[in-house]
Amino acid sequence: MSKKNGSGGHNSASPDGNTSLISKNITVNGHRTSIRLEPEMWQALGEVSVRERCTIHDICSLVSLKKKELSSLTASIRVFLMLYYRSATTEEGHMRAGHGDFEAMRSRALSPKSKEEQSEEGRDGDAQVMRSYPAYRIRYTDYKPADRVSK
Repeated sequence: MSKKNGSGGHNSASPDGNTSLISKNITVNGHRTSIRLEPEMWQALGEVSVRERCTIHDICSLVSLKKKELSSLTASIRVFLMLYYRSATTEEGHMRAGHGDFEAMRSRALSPKSKEEQSEEGRDGDAQVMRSYPAYRIRYTDYKPADRVSK
C-alpha cells in the first residue's frame, strides 16, 4: 500500500497501516532516481543540507560518489548520516543526553506515554524516539567535510 504524503514523497505502509518508509525523487549526479528512507532520515538529510548550505541532491550526489561499489545508495546515505552526527559527538554531549546508564534509558523507553507525547506522536511520529533517546535532540557542532559537491 502506498499513498502520497505532504512532503513530496510516497509513504510505504505496512499491512497494519504504520508508515515506515517515504519514497522521494532526487537528482544524483545529474540523474533522477527514487530513494526510500525513514522519515527521521529525510529529516536528518534536510538538517545536514541546511547546515552545509547545499541541497539534499548535493548530499546524495556526494554520497553516491564516495560509496562502496556494492553498497546501495540508501544504505550509504544512512551510514553517511550516522557518521556525520557521530563526528560531532562529545563526552559533554553524551553526559547532557543522559548516556552511560542503560537502566535509565530502558526505563524511559518502557515508561507509559503522557497525553502530550501521544499527541506529538500523532503529529510527527518522533515522540517515542525523542523520549527513548534524548541524544536525538543533541545539537551538532560545525562539521567541515573534505569533499563538497559544487552547486
